[in-house]
Amino acid sequence: MAKLTKPTFILIFSLLFASACTRQESRIETGGPEVVTFKVLPFELSEVKLLDGPFKKATELNVQSLLNYEPDRFLAKFRSEAGLEPKAEHYHGWEDNTIAGHSLGHYLSACAMMFQTTGDERFLERVNYIVDELYECQQADGDGYIGAFPDGKRILEEEVAKGEIRAQGFDLNGIWVPYYTQHKVMAGLFEAYDLCGNEKALEINIRFADWLNTIIDDLSEEEIQEMLHCEHGGINESLAELYAQTGNEKYLEMSRVFHHKAILEPLSEGKDILPGKHGNTQIPKLIGLARRYELTGNEKDRRTAEFFWKTVVDHHSYVTGGHGNHEYFGPPDTLRDRLSDETTETCNVYNMLKLSRHLFQWEASPEVADFYERALFNHIHSSQHPHDGRVIYNLSLEMGGHKEYQDPLWFTCCVGTGMENHSKYGRNIFYHNENEFYVTQFIAAEVSWEEKNVKITQLTQFPEEQGTTLKFECEEPVKFTVKIRYPSWAENGMTVKLNGKTQKVKSQQGSFVELAKKWKTGDEVEVEFPFSLRLETMPDDSTRVAVFHGPFVLAGDLGPEDDPDAYDPMYVPVIMTENRNPSEWLKPVANKANTFMTQNVGQPRDIVFKPFYKTHERRYSVYFDMFDEASWKEYQADYQDKMARKKELEEKTIDFFQPGEMQPERDHHFQGKKTWVGENKNRKFREVDRGGWFSCKMNVDQNEPASLVVEYWGGYTGGKTFDILVEDQKIATENISNKNPGEFIDVVYEIPEQLISGKESITVKFVPHEGHRAGPVFGVRTIR
Repeated sequence: MAKLTKPTFILIFSLLFASACTRQESRIETGGPEVVTFKVLPFELSEVKLLDGPFKKATELNVQSLLNYEPDRFLAKFRSEAGLEPKAEHYHGWEDNTIAGHSLGHYLSACAMMFQTTGDERFLERVNYIVDELYECQQADGDGYIGAFPDGKRILEEEVAKGEIRAQGFDLNGIWVPYYTQHKVMAGLFEAYDLCGNEKALEINIRFADWLNTIIDDLSEEEIQEMLHCEHGGINESLAELYAQTGNEKYLEMSRVFHHKAILEPLSEGKDILPGKHGNTQIPKLIGLARRYELTGNEKDRRTAEFFWKTVVDHHSYVTGGHGNHEYFGPPDTLRDRLSDETTETCNVYNMLKLSRHLFQWEASPEVADFYERALFNHIHSSQHPHDGRVIYNLSLEMGGHKEYQDPLWFTCCVGTGMENHSKYGRNIFYHNENEFYVTQFIAAEVSWEEKNVKITQLTQFPEEQGTTLKFECEEPVKFTVKIRYPSWAENGMTVKLNGKTQKVKSQQGSFVELAKKWKTGDEVEVEFPFSLRLETMPDDSTRVAVFHGPFVLAGDLGPEDDPDAYDPMYVPVIMTENRNPSEWLKPVANKANTFMTQNVGQPRDIVFKPFYKTHERRYSVYFDMFDEASWKEYQADYQDKMARKKELEEKTIDFFQPGEMQPERDHHFQGKKTWVGENKNRKFREVDRGGWFSCKMNVDQNEPASLVVEYWGGYTGGKTFDILVEDQKIATENISNKNPGEFIDVVYEIPEQLISGKESITVKFVPHEGHRAGPVFGVRTIR
């Protein structure tokens, strides 16, 4: 190890001392099990009341969605696995599979939060009913187990607990992510206990954790780490929380057992090992570390969580605050060609906001609050249908894409997190410590700060209004400091008036403005932060841009979502100008807030831009390419060259098979197992699930050599390794994960002559490797 020089040692010591002093300043203790102090703490949901505005409306839509569900359908498989008669048919979608039960956990959390948000007793009744039913299931089991996935208890007890572990990314001994599912159930029970005072919920969690300990107690470290290769959600967080609720050190030690070293150790060393990793598998692990830091003071846990957050936000996120393409991280700062209908999974953003909530409490960082706003408005708020409350799995950032809303009765992970997203908006508007009150989000709401006997009301039509107003009601004058976020996007400054008198703002963008005084009833603070238009670019291509107005991403409206031309790359307009100041070529549209139209720079037509969160049932682009005359001619020439190569390929074609269409599949004797049809960019494809295959018969000329050409889309991620067989002989092994992102590609495979000789047709078969999928395959052709 290199020896530190005296000046270096002094510098490091000074930085550490300054950091320690900063952490001691204006900090607050929770009075609970947490051993660290916090810069700020949130208010309880019940202390914050949403007022008229977009988030109150989103909450009201979610009220109806939650009340439309039937608790007995969520509980059906829990009852059957406990040997009890179900009271209703179980729900479908993922609930048909071995991930069954995760939706009940989300629903229980959402109902508990909605009870606190609205005070509606119907949600309390549902929470208590579900807990009673789970208690009955656990009592019927007799060992403390609760679960909805078939044969789960036997597999975990008779195989996993004995070291017989077969773990893949989403599969543990044939069960789809069992610990992920149980984390959701435990989290729901914690919310029932914390927010609804249901003591029985805590008892169920204790008994389940005691049973879980019998599964992991005798496993070696190597067996544990092998087991953790399967996605396990935030089970480490649940066990840490159980320690917080009970004080029992056993559960803290269990949390440390569920510590996935392959991911968490490199992150703790400041290494970005995220490329190629499944996004939502990782984030809950870091939320668990964040919670563990609060309960133990372990600085390594904190450092790892902070590094992960900053790495994702600064190097892997799109302009909406979301990240991931087809659910996976790509290389850092490389997003240009990672745009598709499956970008930015909503579960990922849900979890990043949970992690942000922890980080903000530690240091009240304006950077964290800015990110929270970006992701809350541009992704979470954008992901709910404004009329019926349906939610979105992957929020498409495809150029020419559209929003695809989920069937609320066909359950996926994002239907589950969607229940929670729109039940808890009051949690992250206001924060406080003993002498400071923070306004972090500009959402119309009022909060009762009981310790100060004061009610503070935030009146705003934000984002329709470019400002906000705070009004104070105090039982008697009380002194404290109000700190209002000065957003990083407020390029035109921020004006603050106290009781009509303009205050001098010494703070800069990306900080908090402070107002310290003895507050009394009738005091009023008016804040204005004029929005400005600006561009944000792809990190790897400054000519691919998104347009912002203040904090909001603007989407270019491209017309009806069923427009068949919208996927033609020449259809999506481009911006023809060298001028990178959008205020000079975007003009406001009359009587439409935050809406603009390009002025003679759109090619082939001008473009209407409006907030992404207001864009529904339309084709749109969030990103647009900017060209000057020279680069536009070069682009057109490249496009024509691609069309010429496609024409040449078609002229060589002996036979072409279009997967996913009925008549071509009949004509080519399609067969398969565990395969399905999908669509991307208006093109049909077939994909093969793990353990499946598909085949087709292709014509050849028995007197001529031939090659096989398979068309793929290059932007898919994850396990995509598979074999290609001709006449049951392997001719190639292919891996299309991240292969030429952002474009369709034709890959040529040579066919050995002996497999063609004397034949008029051959059978082509696609077989995935273990733990992988084959395809998607968009076209198969034989060529001369």
